[in-house]
Amino acid sequence: MSEKYQKLLEPLTLTNGAKINYRIAMAPMVAQGSNPDGTVSENDLDFYSERSNVAGIIITGAATVSERGKGFDKQLSISDDTYIAGLKKLAAVLKKDGNKAIIQLYHGGREAKSSYDKFGEVVAPSAVEFPFLSYTPRALTEEEIQDSIAAFGAATKRAIEAGFDGVEIHGANHYLLQQFFSAYSNHRDDFWGSALECRMNFPLAVVKEVKRMANEFAKPDFIVGYRYSPEEIHGDMIGYTAEESLQLIDKIVEHKLDYIHVSIFTKYNDKPSGNDKTFAELTKEVVGDRAAVIIVSNIFSADDALEALEIADIAAIGRESLLEPKFAEKIAAGEADSILSRLTADRVASLQFPEKLKDWFLEEGSALPPLPGDEYLKA
Repeated sequence: MSEKYQKLLEPLTLTNGAKINYRIAMAPMVAQGSNPDGTVSENDLDFYSERSNVAGIIITGAATVSERGKGFDKQLSISDDTYIAGLKKLAAVLKKDGNKAIIQLYHGGREAKSSYDKFGEVVAPSAVEFPFLSYTPRALTEEEIQDSIAAFGAATKRAIEAGFDGVEIHGANHYLLQQFFSAYSNHRDDFWGSALECRMNFPLAVVKEVKRMANEFAKPDFIVGYRYSPEEIHGDMIGYTAEESLQLIDKIVEHKLDYIHVSIFTKYNDKPSGNDKTFAELTKEVVGDRAAVIIVSNIFSADDALEALEIADIAAIGRESLLEPKFAEKIAAGEADSILSRLTADRVASLQFPEKLKDWFLEEGSALPPLPGDEYLKA
């Protein structure tokens, strides 16, 4: 092992006492390998088994907590007790090399396109007509808001029963929790909207409920993380600024979360416009030693990951975990130079890509960032 990469391999103890083998995480990505009913498939097990030593924390793609919040046709579900049996198999596969298995809890809100196809409607904070959607979501009632909060709690209990080491609350990427926080998508004038403090109430309520269930049913070292998008600015449309989201994160970490995961799509060291500090550094300033900070985006080598640790506690790899399932293992073995960051024709089969994921990368105008060497997925 090269001393150069020692920091990546230093165990990290989270605030709850959970110990992470490597300061590397596999970022949550919807792989679209599950069965159409949301149960764990053999494809899921093969895909994650291949990546059981890719990082110290392995976070699954989004698992829907409600069938009314399902965004993808072949997405994991954790919305009912019937899913626990398959999730037990998935957790066991992820944990086989001693790394932490985290399942991401998700509700798509207005983005629940699979649910729209099934039910003919989707729900969101407000009935806003979005130019990028072919439908208008229905505003959630007070009862439905309470049910949605409870769904995150119930999903946490199922994750505990299935043997996961923790959960990540998905508060990013324009899904339901972010929609409540965004002034663009939340036009409510009640407890759940309007002023900034009210727009914080739904994500905070979800955090409280998840923590309540974890405290009641899990061991003390059960991990609870929160993923957030640090700003929502698209030209003249401002859902919220980085300054506003940091106020939310400050309140979230008061509930003794173990990590905050900064979700960006540009590069791990990106900065808000006009600011000299990166999103990760700004988050770390607010969080302090109350929780670890994970940063993601465009980390394709051990050197990239090492540089990311200058501004965060854990470096998360997304596409690179698809390309190199032995990322952390190779660094630990002193083989960082052999880490692969591009597909080749002879490796595609061994990487266990679900067919739907291949199609997603290859479709014209795909929302996914390009995968180096993705032309070999066509074979």
